[in-house]
Amino acid sequence: MTASSSPAAPDVSIVVPVYNEIGNVDGLIERIAAAMHGHPWSFELIAVDDGSEDGSGQRLCELADTRPWLRAVLLARNYGQSSALQAGFERVRGRYVVTLDADLQNEPGDIPLLLQRLEDDQSIDMVSGWRKDRQDAAISRKLPSRIANRLISWATGVHLHDYGCALKAYRRHIIDRIHLYGELHRFIPSLARDAGARIAEVPVRHHARTSGASKYGIDRTFRVILDLVLMVFLMRYRQRPLHAIGGLGLWLAAPGFLMLCWLLGVKLMGEDIGQRPMLLAAVLLLVVGAQLIAAGLIGEMLTRVYHQGGGVQYYADEYQQVAGTTSRQSDVEKQSIKQEPEAVKV
Repeated sequence: MTASSSPAAPDVSIVVPVYNEIGNVDGLIERIAAAMHGHPWSFELIAVDDGSEDGSGQRLCELADTRPWLRAVLLARNYGQSSALQAGFERVRGRYVVTLDADLQNEPGDIPLLLQRLEDDQSIDMVSGWRKDRQDAAISRKLPSRIANRLISWATGVHLHDYGCALKAYRRHIIDRIHLYGELHRFIPSLARDAGARIAEVPVRHHARTSGASKYGIDRTFRVILDLVLMVFLMRYRQRPLHAIGGLGLWLAAPGFLMLCWLLGVKLMGEDIGQRPMLLAAVLLLVVGAQLIAAGLIGEMLTRVYHQGGGVQYYADEYQQVAGTTSRQSDVEKQSIKQEPEAVKV
């Protein structure tokens, strides 16, 4: 089965964010088509133009006119890679979802490799590419990437060699559980694990850039650190903010309280404590600690309101015995079945 203009949902949805890649767009589309044709999966390619200023969006529309499997999505302005990916995720229809960059450094020919891994191993929900032989500058690209990979793996507990590789494949229900914003695209494996995904990593090919300019610099290392703080908080303390914020407040307030108790004893012994720097430090620690504890309590109340309002989601898979075989049905699939209208008998 190959790609066609049939309205039926395809097997695979490929999402590619595009930003100022006019020199790569034609080659990208043709190489993805060559990689997918001849394999047993129907597919659609969702190319999301992230406010390009070089005509990339217009070229995508021209290519989509003659390719029914190509869907061009044009964002009003440059929102960033995370928003572009999310725009694509909201439009996918396939049971598998694949992502890759538009710069042709990822090899489209490796897409079937990742899909076959998902087909062969039902225990895996996501396959992440590993650019084992990366063709990038050693100091400005590879060294910061290695540092970031080790830091993210240590902080999140999701150990991968290459967080930055855009070539990834997912089962659809994992994508339905993820919402990207800001610059969280770097942490998709961590978000997927938080949503219950089982992750595998496979080596993939990587090419040097031949057209266009890189959108990343060494300055992104500092942004990664800030985003990592957010990720750790979301993964560990999203359901219990008091333990994070209030815990820090307790560590500050406790020594402040002990210092005030000691100063009170000194005062009762007749000594003057009004000019002691320790008094100011103790009061400051106690006040800041109390404010953090109060902020943690407010966070707990907001979490409680969120839960009671039905905003919380718990993800589970249900195994059912059907005709002597065991099948797994995700909660998203079950929800879509429940919402399907019943046939009307006439």
